[in-house]
Amino acid sequence: MKNNAARKFLFAAVAGCIGLAGPVAPAAAGLFSATREVIAIVDGELFVGEAEGHLDGAGTIAIHSQRDPSLTCLGEFTSSAKSGGNGNMRCSDGVTAIFRFQRLSIYRGHGTGVTSRGPMSFVYGLSPEEAPPHLQMPGGKKFSPAGTELSLVDL
Repeated sequence: MKNNAARKFLFAAVAGCIGLAGPVAPAAAGLFSATREVIAIVDGELFVGEAEGHLDGAGTIAIHSQRDPSLTCLGEFTSSAKSGGNGNMRCSDGVTAIFRFQRLSIYRGHGTGVTSRGPMSFVYGLSPEEAPPHLQMPGGKKFSPAGTELSLVDL
């Protein structure tokens, strides 16, 4: 009886310590990932956000409309240095997208896609000054001047 009580106590103590330790993977995952800003043009509308890529080539993207921040899009992608990447995304208004991209470096790149709303182009890791050659900018528009919130303005 005494031995059985000791086993139960030991089991409870070990289980409690495991519970306190919590999951290890999410904390470790951050060590092998990088987050970069995303600038996207979706059917002529400016979206901004972030993409997070992991060492294994998988990643996530989260963008929102600059005009209506409540319009958000979330997606996933995979990539490799050799073949670039591809992914998909779903927006809060029901719009879906598929896209492909090419790396300019491990932290920078550009891509295009098709949404149920219209064409999509995007860059990640590029500044607003570097982005336009890689984007399908709406006719007669440019990015706002440096030092202001990024938006599309008339030329």
